[in-house]
Amino acid sequence: MSTQDELARVVRDHAGRLAGALVSLLGDFSAAEDLVQDAIEIALKRWPAEGIPERPDAWLFTVAKRRGLDVLRRQQNYRAKLAELELPVRPPADDRLRLIFTCCHPALAREAQVALTLRVVCGLTTAQIAAAFLASESAVGQRITRAKRKITDAGIPYRIPRDDELPERLTEVLTVIYLLFNEGYLSSTAERTHSRDLVDDAEWLTALLHGLLPNEPEVAGLLALIRLHRARTAARFTPAGELVLLEHQDRTLWDHAAITEATALLTRTARRHHAPGPYQLQAAIAACHSEAPTWSETDWPQILVLYDMLLVLQPSPVTSLHRSIALSYVRGPAVALAELDALAGDLENYPLFHATRAQFLRDLDRPAEARAADERAAELTANPALLEVLNERLAR
Repeated sequence: MSTQDELARVVRDHAGRLAGALVSLLGDFSAAEDLVQDAIEIALKRWPAEGIPERPDAWLFTVAKRRGLDVLRRQQNYRAKLAELELPVRPPADDRLRLIFTCCHPALAREAQVALTLRVVCGLTTAQIAAAFLASESAVGQRITRAKRKITDAGIPYRIPRDDELPERLTEVLTVIYLLFNEGYLSSTAERTHSRDLVDDAEWLTALLHGLLPNEPEVAGLLALIRLHRARTAARFTPAGELVLLEHQDRTLWDHAAITEATALLTRTARRHHAPGPYQLQAAIAACHSEAPTWSETDWPQILVLYDMLLVLQPSPVTSLHRSIALSYVRGPAVALAELDALAGDLENYPLFHATRAQFLRDLDRPAEARAADERAAELTANPALLEVLNERLAR
């Protein structure tokens, strides 16, 4: 019998491609997604007992095809479309990218674009998406429902846009991939600490997009950012699955060749484009961490400058939180705490806000307040690895 993790991974690997194939054939986004969900539900019921088939994609497609017959029978060109419903031996590699661009159509509200894509193409749950947006599950669910209806009603085409249409969609496409990477890097749910598959997906999609748009600096910036973080994967968790914070990671375990390659990509991009965007700036911050031989040799003043630049381009309470950490190493924890406390209204339900605040309070020798902040962070945390870190702090 296969484990639930194995089942989930296999389903996720094939769901996006299946959805893309069905959208292109049916011309109906909502109907295609319904067929995919039906096929997934059947697979999750039958595969634990029967085992994962040798060709999961063909199995899922066959089930979806059978379910789709009723849809096609209601269409005048039923017979012609039925003849087209044959699974290609090698489905186009960019099917998921096509589907992402379809979801990120400018006719949809920006937040709806991103939420829909993360749900349908990337397979994230509504709860995971809500955590990424710092929003309620019900609000996110409503966005997704409205977006699906809009795509169907407006007849939005399933294709990668023309060159002149790309700029108006690229920002949302990059946002989707970035949030997918974040969820894989440190999960917002209790089921897992992280997901290498989601990180792999994010890198693969970004590399595919980079091949499509080799001169687009923010695509290169996101690719460098993902690869810099991935280069530290071997040191992020203990063999028992416990999270190792950056300060305590064994840097000899990092993939220094990958760090060099990612940094070179970032440098080449910066030389061609002298006004870096948000992803290039985040990649530059990651490069500062990755190139430091030790934690004590981290170039915190440079990181603080980069965060200041990032906040000008993309103001965000979460970015301000991360800036406060750099600020604590440059100007001290008291200054950093004052700036962090100003974010309380926006980040009251964000666990890393309270965990960071607890660290500043410990540095200021205010243990009782630090403990209360860690307790609040633990109450808000679903990720088991982060919860373990907080519990260790509370046990001291």
